[in-house]
Amino acid sequence: MVLEVHAAVDLGRSLAQALRYVNAWKRRSVVVKYGGSVMASGEGEGTLIEDLVLLKGAGIDPVLVHGGGSEITRMLDRLGKESRFVNGLRVTDEETMEVVEMVLAGSANKAIVSQIATAGGQAVGISGQDGKIFQARKLEGPVDLGQVGEIEAVDTSLIQLLSGSGFIPVVASIGIGGDGTSYNLNADHAAGALAAAMGASKFILLTDVSGIYRDEERSPVSVLKADEAKRLIREGVVSRGMIPKVEACLAALAAGVPTAHIVSGTQPHALLVELFTEEGVGTMIVP
Repeated sequence: MVLEVHAAVDLGRSLAQALRYVNAWKRRSVVVKYGGSVMASGEGEGTLIEDLVLLKGAGIDPVLVHGGGSEITRMLDRLGKESRFVNGLRVTDEETMEVVEMVLAGSANKAIVSQIATAGGQAVGISGQDGKIFQARKLEGPVDLGQVGEIEAVDTSLIQLLSGSGFIPVVASIGIGGDGTSYNLNADHAAGALAAAMGASKFILLTDVSGIYRDEERSPVSVLKADEAKRLIREGVVSRGMIPKVEACLAALAAGVPTAHIVSGTQPHALLVELFTEEGVGTMIVP
């Protein structure tokens, strides 16, 4: 089949643009957070895996951080244990923490590793406990949430070792305390903290929405400055589950990550489009 002249010209322009970006991103790290809501839907999952393998093959170092709240809830339901949330955070007693570790560091993590292998890539699935990647402490507040943690420090040594050895690190959002206690971490905050600690060139959150919307706009904002993002949170335009995502982006930017992106992970090849085209598909937050 021979392309028509106009189609061939358009394709050539797209390829030329993409190749410029590929060359610019070589030997740089990109931290990608894969939302549990996207994982549960299964939409876009296959193309995300393909995108990660293609990035690694092009000389770019992706690191994937994932949650898995929906899977945890399903497992707790099967065990007859009620899921409780306070301000969007899962109350995590000792029994619940065992399920969190079983799902995040076990089934969810290894399923992603297996998919990457099937797509022709090499990945290593690890928990934030491994190599003390996410060093955490108990999150204190007016309500005792159990083993819910906040990150104190991030050690990127193991991540750098795996990336430098040709692997895609797949990291479950679990932290470890100084006494060895396991902590359930917000995956958005964990991914943002890792991007900051690594000095990543880009931080991308894949979620089930297309980006950040102002008021009643029908399409997401293409580029948003950090100050305006803070204002949208204060005014309640950014609310509920979007708040930790924007907070994670702001934390990464404050640490020197050049840009952060909120993108719909249900759109096929969203990662490649956001990285290698001028237009992108979601919201880019800049300092």
